[in-house]
Amino acid sequence: MPHERTIFLIDGQSFYASIEKARHPGLMNKPVAVGDPSRRSGIILAACPIAKAKGVTTAERVGEALAKCPDLIVIRPRMQTYIGISLFMTQIYEAFTDQVEPYSIDEQFLDVTGSIPAYGPPELIAELIQNHVKLSTNINVRVGVGPTKILAKMALDNYAKKTPEGVSELSFDKLENTLWDLPVHNMFMVGSRMTRHFTRMGLAKIGDIARLELGDFKRRMRREMKKQSDIQAEYYWQTARGIDPSPVVAGIRHKLKSISHGKALRSGLYRKLEDIEVVLLELVVEVCRRTRRHKCRGSVVSVGAAETDGTRSSWFGRQTQLLQPTALTHEVAAAALKLLREHWSGMPVSRLTISLGGLSDEGVDQLDLFEDRQAILRMERATDYIKDRYGSDAIMRASSLLEAGVARERAEQIGGHYK
Repeated sequence: MPHERTIFLIDGQSFYASIEKARHPGLMNKPVAVGDPSRRSGIILAACPIAKAKGVTTAERVGEALAKCPDLIVIRPRMQTYIGISLFMTQIYEAFTDQVEPYSIDEQFLDVTGSIPAYGPPELIAELIQNHVKLSTNINVRVGVGPTKILAKMALDNYAKKTPEGVSELSFDKLENTLWDLPVHNMFMVGSRMTRHFTRMGLAKIGDIARLELGDFKRRMRREMKKQSDIQAEYYWQTARGIDPSPVVAGIRHKLKSISHGKALRSGLYRKLEDIEVVLLELVVEVCRRTRRHKCRGSVVSVGAAETDGTRSSWFGRQTQLLQPTALTHEVAAAALKLLREHWSGMPVSRLTISLGGLSDEGVDQLDLFEDRQAILRMERATDYIKDRYGSDAIMRASSLLEAGVARERAEQIGGHYK
C-alpha cells in the first residue's frame, strides 16, 4: 500500500485587501474593500476582516457595502500587482517543495510528503511557511492539511479559515467525528441547489452521504434527480469520504486545445452590425497574437454571442473549418466575420466570444500563389514584438479608435479588471 500523502492547500486571507493594506499601513485598522469606487453598481472583489465584521461580503454591490459600512474605504483593484505577489508566494512555497500547483490567484496546493524529513511534521512546515509569507508580504495565509487535495480543501474552508492559528488538518481516521458532522452544504461543490436535493433525500449532513453504500446512494440520486446521475453520485460520495486520487501537479501549463477571448458589452451600445464587427475584429487580433505566442496555428474558428433586447434573450455559437491551419489575423477575421453576419439575429449583443481551435504546432507552411503568407506572418510578429514591449495599445488598428472599440480600455486590464 503506498504511503499516505500530506497535501497543503494554502490561502491568502482577504488576498487583494491584504495587499492594499500592506501598501497603505495607515489603513491597517480601518475597513477596506477592493472594488471600483466610481461604480456603486460594481462588485466587491475582496474585503478585509474588519469590513467583513461590519457585514461587507465579497461579490455584493459597492453601493450595498457602503450602506452597511459608511466608513468603508473602497480601493480600485491592481490586478498586475496581485498576480505578481501570487507568483512571488509560489516561489516561497517552492523553497519547501517542488510540488506546487496554483489553484487560483490566492490558493495553491503543495505536496509536502517529501519535505517532512527535512523540515519536520506538517504543522511545523505550515508555521514556517506562514511566518515566511508574513515577513515577506505582510499577508496572513491559512493552511488546510489532508492526505488528499479534496480533504485539504475542505480542511481549509471549514476549519483553518475559522481558527486563530489558521491551520487545520482532516485525516481519514477522524472524518467521522469532524467533517461528517457538518451540514451537507459545507461539502465542496455543494451549492444551494444540491443542498435542496440532498435535504429532500434526507441527507442533511456530509456523513449521511459518506455512510451509504455507493450503490444505494446512486439509486437515491436517480429517484431524486429524475435523470441519469451516476457520475454525480460517485463524485459526491467520494468527496464525502475524502477520496481524491489526483496528484499535485507542479505548474499550471497543459497542452492547449484552443485559444479564446471574450468581452462583455453594454448591449444598448452594440445594436449595429458595424459596431459589433469592430469588437469582433479586436478579439480576433488578440486570439491570433496569443496563438503565435504559443507557436501554434488553428484550423477551427468559433464565434459566440449573447443577444438581448431587454425582454428577450438568446445565444448562438457557430464554428467553421478553415482550409488550412493559420494564426494570421486576416484569415481568422474573414471566417469569424462571416459567421457573425450569417447567424446574428439582429438583437443587441451583450457578450461576444471568438475561439481558434484545432491547434497544431507551427511547421511547414503551404505556399500560396496569390499572397506571401510568410511575409504577412513576419509583419504580424513584428507587431507582436511592439505590443509585448510597449503595451497592447502601442499599436492598434484604426477601427479601434472608433467609439465602438474596446481595445484601448482592455489594454489597461487583466481579466476584466484594471492592472
